[in-house]
Amino acid sequence: MTIEIKMPPELECQLQQAADQAGVTPDVYVVHLLQQDLKQANSYDGVQRLPREQAELLQRINRSLSSVEWQRYHELQEKRRAEILTAEEQTELITFADQIEEVNVHRMQDLVALAQIRHKTVNDLILELGLKPIAHD
Repeated sequence: MTIEIKMPPELECQLQQAADQAGVTPDVYVVHLLQQDLKQANSYDGVQRLPREQAELLQRINRSLSSVEWQRYHELQEKRRAEILTAEEQTELITFADQIEEVNVHRMQDLVALAQIRHKTVNDLILELGLKPIAHD
């Protein structure tokens, strides 16, 4: 099939540059773009999709230690409270605490970034997402 497309000169220039960067001719580049777009349109399942940047931020915001790691962390906390923590376990507990702190720092940075993208305050975003503080001792 042959299709003739009329486009403004500046768009034609952008198309030529993008095709050159991809190492293909403009017509091959356009066909590739159409295939991608049609594939996405055909795979639409009725679910509203977030822009990739927001989806990635939300994914990082939801990161945490695994359930096994949390269980071990709580075991170590109990041993510390009972004053039966070994030196090796103390080191392990400190490592967990450092990991939790690092995850929380990144979570806050990602919350700020997402709030800026959505033109909201961090508090409003936290409410919108239904985030609640979790007490991990």
